[in-house]
Amino acid sequence: MLGIIGAMDIEVNDIKAKMENPVERTISSVCFTSGIIGGTECVVAKCGIGKVNAALCTQTMILEYKPDRIINTGIAGSTSTKTHIGSVVIAESVVQHDFDTTMLGDEPGMLFLPGESLVYIPADKATVQELEAVCSALDDIDYTVGTVATGDQFIGTLEKRTEINKRFGAIACEMEGGSIAQVCYVNKVPYCILRSISDDSSGNEGAQAEYETFAHSAAQKAVEIICAFIKDTGSEM
Repeated sequence: MLGIIGAMDIEVNDIKAKMENPVERTISSVCFTSGIIGGTECVVAKCGIGKVNAALCTQTMILEYKPDRIINTGIAGSTSTKTHIGSVVIAESVVQHDFDTTMLGDEPGMLFLPGESLVYIPADKATVQELEAVCSALDDIDYTVGTVATGDQFIGTLEKRTEINKRFGAIACEMEGGSIAQVCYVNKVPYCILRSISDDSSGNEGAQAEYETFAHSAAQKAVEIICAFIKDTGSEM
C-alpha cells in the first residue's frame, strides 16, 4: 500500500477523485481515504497545516494502514535560486529549520530521536529515483533534488529564505515534511517528499501574493506527478 499525505484539500482532493471503491475512516479527527488508484492500493489523507498535525496523521496512517512507503505531496516556497514558481522539488533529505538547541552547543536543526541525534533525515533513495524518472518523462517539468526545510512558519521574506538556504543548504521550505519524515524514520517506513513551488519572494507584491496566485496551479502539478508515479510504479508496490 502507498500512503499519500498532503496538508490541504488542493493537495489531495484530485488524487482521491481518481480512487476506485473509496472507503473513508476518520481517526483522531483525520479523514483517511483508502482505495485503488491505477491498480495500486493507496491511502490518502489531508493532515492539516503544521508539524504536529502532520506527525499525528503519519503515525496514525502507519499504525492503521501499514503502508509500504509514504509520500508527502503539495506545495512549497523556494529558498534557492535553483527553484522558482512552477518548478518541482524532490527531497533527498529533510531538516527542521525551527528546531534550535544551539544555546546548548548543538548544531542548528539537531533532532533527538530514540537512540540517535541527527540534523538531516534521509529520504528513501529508491523512491527519489523513481520520482526523478517520472519527472524526466513528463513534459515541461523542471525539477531539482535536494534538501527540504520544514518549520511551523510561513516564510515570507527573501531574507529569511536566504538564511535557511545558507544554514541548511535547503532548496525549498514548507510546514509538514520534516515531521512526516521523522515519524517515518522512527517507524522504519520509507518516505519521500515531492513539492511544487508556489512562491519564491521574487515578485513586487511578496510571497503572500505569489502564494495566493500560484498555490492551486502548483498543487495541480504535484498531483499530476504523483498520479504518474502511481501508474509507473504500481506493480512494484
